[in-house]
Amino acid sequence: MLLAYKEEENLKVLFPKLEKVLTEIGEEYELLVIDTKEPLDNTEALCREWKARYYNQEEPGFGGAYRKGIQEAGMDKLLALDSDGSHDPACISELYQKFMEGYDVVIGSRYVKGGYTADAKSSQVMSWMLNTAYRFVLGIKAKDISTNFRIYHTEQLKQITLTCKNYDVLEEILLKLKLLVGKKEFRIAESPISFHKRLYGESKRQLIPFIISYIKTLFRLLGMRISSW
Repeated sequence: MLLAYKEEENLKVLFPKLEKVLTEIGEEYELLVIDTKEPLDNTEALCREWKARYYNQEEPGFGGAYRKGIQEAGMDKLLALDSDGSHDPACISELYQKFMEGYDVVIGSRYVKGGYTADAKSSQVMSWMLNTAYRFVLGIKAKDISTNFRIYHTEQLKQITLTCKNYDVLEEILLKLKLLVGKKEFRIAESPISFHKRLYGESKRQLIPFIISYIKTLFRLLGMRISSW
């Protein structure tokens, strides 16, 4: 699943890499792209060229696009990664192999042994603070819970209700899957990835709304976890 916001140029690079690695894995797959509500480039035409399933999001924000992707996912496994070229498709094989060991979620992690990030030091510090806070609040035993490079069971995703509008939907997913499966039964693993700077275009994240959204969601998910006890 690829969420696209003016990512046509990046998808031109990403599609052939994805096709190569997914073909080598040998499992049936589909490319699923969720574009903005109103198209801002020629992503739709590019998807037709590559026979990718193309949809426009109906609800606003990253969270709205994520919900649309889950809704339209047709395979039993859902692989999500960023569409800006920052996630290297070469890492998919190791994520897939780990997932097939019986995990509920496998995260492509920048912060486990063998992982790498090209983020600026300031971004790395912010990411560390974010991950530490959410890891403690959610009780999730993983070092990189803010990344979008993941493999899930589609059926499990379709059973949870997601409400976050922004990137905090990624943490919401982990907590709600944990509550769905059961704390003792929930299995999560990490596989090292290389995180690069985006290939083309500019980041869509707005710092202040991003921080405010994460703080609000932190307390909301804490309340949800406490009520589940």
